[in-house]
Amino acid sequence: MSAQLRFDIADRIATITLNRPEKLNAMTPDMAAALVAAVSECNSSDAVRVLVVTGAGEKAFSAGSDISTLDAYATPWDFRNRQDYCDALRACRKPVIAAINGYALGGGLETAMACDIRIASSNARFAAPEIKLGWIGGGGMAVGLAHSIGMSNAALMLYTGDMVSAEQALAWGLVSEVTPPDQLLGRAQAIAATIAERAPIAAETAKLNLRAAHQMPYDKAIDYERDLQAICFATADAAEGRAAFAERRAPDFQRR
Repeated sequence: MSAQLRFDIADRIATITLNRPEKLNAMTPDMAAALVAAVSECNSSDAVRVLVVTGAGEKAFSAGSDISTLDAYATPWDFRNRQDYCDALRACRKPVIAAINGYALGGGLETAMACDIRIASSNARFAAPEIKLGWIGGGGMAVGLAHSIGMSNAALMLYTGDMVSAEQALAWGLVSEVTPPDQLLGRAQAIAATIAERAPIAAETAKLNLRAAHQMPYDKAIDYERDLQAICFATADAAEGRAAFAERRAPDFQRR
């Protein structure tokens, strides 16, 4: 792991903290590699049921890729095929919650959109500012915005590069909740704790199902949902859930 990225696991919740506050938590290649490794550990560990992603300090969740590192790629093709931190988060099988404190700009906004649930502090600010520098986002910016806030609002952000407040992001559906800054991480951790109590295979399957519902034709998505339901129903955790219901006790899910 990089010193610029903290990775902690406690009570079945993993937390990734982008830890470069003096640079608005801008991502370097080393940080990206560390994030990829952390997500891989989350995927493989039964000790992790939920992942929370946040930024150190009060000013920024992340300002995206550190622009000073982008000229280090030998060719545009190398830049195109760089290790992408947003891809890693999208590949996480566990539910992922973004706790967005301060600026979420460029790749930082893409990082937030790669998460399943987004909670923002009242001082959060969102922007796709790449157009001001002569390029566009490449980590899922347009597709993430179009799916989250609609084509017109996405166009406004993409074409101007201007910032959007936390309140506007909430109104558009870019985030689920807005909290006071001092309550942000606690709220994200509370949501994570609730999810961690649920059947973990069902939570991971619900994530697959939601993504399919977003991407597949309507009838195909329903068929896929029924297939996933049948798989979940056959797990030991589902049997435990039915037994706990009949016995009027809390279930003890083991990801089996």
